[in-house]
Amino acid sequence: MRQILLTLSLLALASCGQGTTPAQTPTSAAAQVAPGARSADEIQAALASLPAPYNEANFDDGRRAFAQCRSCHTINAGGANRVGPNLHGVFGREVGTAASFNYSQAVQDADFVWDADRLDDWLANPQSFLPGNRMAFAGIRSDEQRRDLIAYLMIETAEN
Repeated sequence: MRQILLTLSLLALASCGQGTTPAQTPTSAAAQVAPGARSADEIQAALASLPAPYNEANFDDGRRAFAQCRSCHTINAGGANRVGPNLHGVFGREVGTAASFNYSQAVQDADFVWDADRLDDWLANPQSFLPGNRMAFAGIRSDEQRRDLIAYLMIETAEN
C-alpha cells in the first residue's frame, strides 16, 4: 500500500505542480468494492493524494463508469488482454506497449506516454483523438464522468 501511495504522490508532484485538496468522503459502497480490496479510509487517502481535479473525484462513480470498459479491458496486475489491452500500470506507459496485445497501426505509430490528460482526451472521443485506432467506443462526453473514471483507474491500475 505504501508503494501505491508513493506512486500516487509522485504522480501528483509531476502533474503541472498543482496541489491537492481533501477529496470527497467515499460512500459506503466504496468500502464494498471487492473482497480483500481497499478500505474506505485507504480509498480516501488514495483519492486525496491524486492531483487536481482527480482528488475531488467520486471513486464509486468511477467504478461504475468502468463498467462500460470492463467487457474489453482488465485492470488487475497480470490480467488478460481482451478486445482491448490490460490497463494495469497504464499511467506512465508508452502507448501501444502492453505485453502481448496486437495494436492497430495507428496506435503502433503513435508516440506518447499515457497520463491523465492523454487518457481524458482519448476517453472523450477515441476516434478523433487517434484516427484509425480500433477502439469501438464512442467516448464519454461528461467531463465529470471522465474525471471519476480516470481517478478510479489511477488508483486501481497503480503498480504495487
